[in-house]
Amino acid sequence: MRFDYQANSLEETKLLAAALAARLEAGTVVALDGDLGAGKTTFSQAIAAAMGVPGVVNSPTFTIIKEYEGRSLPLYHMDVYRLSLLEADELGLDDYFYGDGVTLVEWASLIEPMLPEERIAIYIETDGPAERTFRLTAYGRKYADWCAGLKENGL
Repeated sequence: MRFDYQANSLEETKLLAAALAARLEAGTVVALDGDLGAGKTTFSQAIAAAMGVPGVVNSPTFTIIKEYEGRSLPLYHMDVYRLSLLEADELGLDDYFYGDGVTLVEWASLIEPMLPEERIAIYIETDGPAERTFRLTAYGRKYADWCAGLKENGL
């Protein structure tokens, strides 16, 4: 199932992030993609804020993985832009994907063969200075239900 969401402002981006964050549970994998500057890190920051992660959340471009504590779940924020599949495999990402937290993966398509079968993939397109189109693709029944719920709730 696919669900498209049009955000015309940063506030509307944060609404989507909050609605998604309300559904997050241990083992959730959110695969983020989009052109450079599309807003993957901004969206990650909005999800982190909605999860109650304190402090600054920034791109893990050079550290690859950053771990944060949210109100009820840990958040694992990854940026795999600089990794080959072999390097990613050596990092043991499965421990995060199937762990006790939520995993956000920026540039996820670069390691797609390693991603869990069940996940939610979000492609972000830039439509203007603050306007974005979010294309959510559900892989698995649970994520299809999430997308249906977002649509039913007027997002």
